[in-house]
Amino acid sequence: MVFDRPNRPNPANRPNPPASPQRSTHPAATARGGPSTPQRQSGGGGNRNANSGNGGGGNPEPPSPWLVDPPKPDPGASFVEYLRWMRAADHAYKDPTKVQMLQMATERGDYRDRLQTLTERTKLIAGDNNWFEVQCPWRIRVGGHRGPESILLPAFDALGMPYIPSSTLRGVARTQGIRHFMKTENLKWKEAEQKIAPYFGSLEAEKGDRAGKVIFLDAYPLPKEAGKAGGLAMDMVNNIWAWDNSQKFLTLESNPNSFLSLKNSVFVIGIRPTRQSLPPNEFKQIRDWLIQGLASGVGSQINAGYGRLHLVDNPLQNKFFFEINFLLTGQLIHGTQPFSSLNQLFKKDRQGNYKRNNGKLVPNIKPEDEVRSTAFKSVLRYWFRAFALGFFPSQTVRDFEAQLFGTIDQAVKENLDHKTGLIRFEVLNTISVPSNSPTKPGRQEGVLALSFSDKGISDEQATYLTQVMKSLTWIMFHLGGVGQGARRPCYSRRNSPNPNPPWRGSTLKAINPPADWKKYSNISEFQKLFQQKIQLFYVGLGKLANMKLRPQPPSKESNLWHQVINSNSRVIVCSGSEIQNKPYALGILHQDFAGSNGQSQKYHPQLCGTTHTNPVLPSPVWIAAPSEDFQVVTVFEAHTSPRKDYIKRLRKDTAPEECLKIWPLKGEW
Repeated sequence: MVFDRPNRPNPANRPNPPASPQRSTHPAATARGGPSTPQRQSGGGGNRNANSGNGGGGNPEPPSPWLVDPPKPDPGASFVEYLRWMRAADHAYKDPTKVQMLQMATERGDYRDRLQTLTERTKLIAGDNNWFEVQCPWRIRVGGHRGPESILLPAFDALGMPYIPSSTLRGVARTQGIRHFMKTENLKWKEAEQKIAPYFGSLEAEKGDRAGKVIFLDAYPLPKEAGKAGGLAMDMVNNIWAWDNSQKFLTLESNPNSFLSLKNSVFVIGIRPTRQSLPPNEFKQIRDWLIQGLASGVGSQINAGYGRLHLVDNPLQNKFFFEINFLLTGQLIHGTQPFSSLNQLFKKDRQGNYKRNNGKLVPNIKPEDEVRSTAFKSVLRYWFRAFALGFFPSQTVRDFEAQLFGTIDQAVKENLDHKTGLIRFEVLNTISVPSNSPTKPGRQEGVLALSFSDKGISDEQATYLTQVMKSLTWIMFHLGGVGQGARRPCYSRRNSPNPNPPWRGSTLKAINPPADWKKYSNISEFQKLFQQKIQLFYVGLGKLANMKLRPQPPSKESNLWHQVINSNSRVIVCSGSEIQNKPYALGILHQDFAGSNGQSQKYHPQLCGTTHTNPVLPSPVWIAAPSEDFQVVTVFEAHTSPRKDYIKRLRKDTAPEECLKIWPLKGEW
């Protein structure tokens, strides 16, 4: 892999590398208390003035966390070569260069020759008819470890090639075999383990069965199908919601973490019997278990759509309990944020000076549009918490949320029967069409599919889980969008003084939905249907939790708005004409409830949220446009101004029959 770091903006301004590896004279070393950096002797102040322009003395290079110049290995060298790079552990601009490393690993590495050798070796060792190819329809991350700086490295072999270890394949087939006997012979796990011992081996088995009768080989991606990097792709996880110290409420804090996964790879799977005699039908049974196990998912984040593998000539035939085609328009769902240019990590203005935001350099990144099942899972999880916290204690909600969606909180995991979540979220047949056109917004399409994870779920549990998740999905589609701008409907900014981007917001709609999805012809029928969906959600949740619904008392803290649907919240459906190219409810919010900073009009932070506080305060108002005829407005903590005033204005300016209350289900406004 090519790991020559991109040329710096002004390499002449950088001090020469040291003649010996004793001490570094890089500027980053100076920042950490190392020897001072030799000063540039030319005019203009050199590197002493980080804000100077490029006229006269030249635009200085941005601060760098690198201690020494990186090595330049062969293009075929593995990703782990980056471990030779020395970086300051506490440098302010360390994270951008972490993304830079990952991007170079995926864009400049060339593993084709080595992967060709490895896949051919697998076929030769396995023998004819003992190998097959499987394809990953999206992403997969198998094994691996946390890695330095929490990069979350996937599994690499001794030479640094991405692969699926043979031990993983054996574990997948073995687990599937155990489940097979548990289901067909009604056995417990320990009993089923004894049944498969003759095939996979066990130290507790009889002497002849202690060694397995099947050999599993390491699986490598095909170079032609996976590209020159073997399918290695940048990935990102961003857990923006976390429980606060009191464990009662949620706080918003963006925490993006870049890592590597394998994307759309095709693997060669090799399996062969040992020298011990193994009847062909038994060998075929083990092979089938392996194929079934791979289809169920391998590696981490399986319930978020990762890790599914199917035979190349036999696409997945999954049993989903719910599927819905969707169309998303607006700012769309984004995945990774690679640099626009690896030779320029930070943005410059027209004069060539580095741009700054709150005193910090602005990374020169461009988010990539990607339809991600993790985004849908995150929004469904958000609305689950919002509705559940209104009727259940926070501890119950945390535990139940973990049962349904999974968790990485070890303290919560210890008390769970199902530690990886009961529900699996996938997005199929995706299309992503970004747009910067003022006449047509970007769009993303696909199929949201929900299924049960391979856990022991009773028929009664399955019935209520289906009821809860179907109702919650319907509610989610009608309360807001997904991805960037999810709290506002998609609207045009073509009349804005600076229409960049030309579209904001996010509108999510169901395409060709099932018959019970749209049982309304006017706003009044929509109100009743929405209330029915909320009731179905609560009834199913109460049955699953085996608890009676008891409304929780709202928080008495007046300086915060909590993301909870309770007696202080309001959900409204209203209809009206557009205001300045914005849906009616959004137009009123932006037109009549703007704040002022003395220089220019700004959106009111008590209605639209703000990023200038710690922690960040998200908007307490969600506005969705599930139909061309009306909008759905959700307001948290609606009993205090200015949120209370906004609701009053909606009611005042809208005909009574076109402004109806959905929540609370009972009582007056």
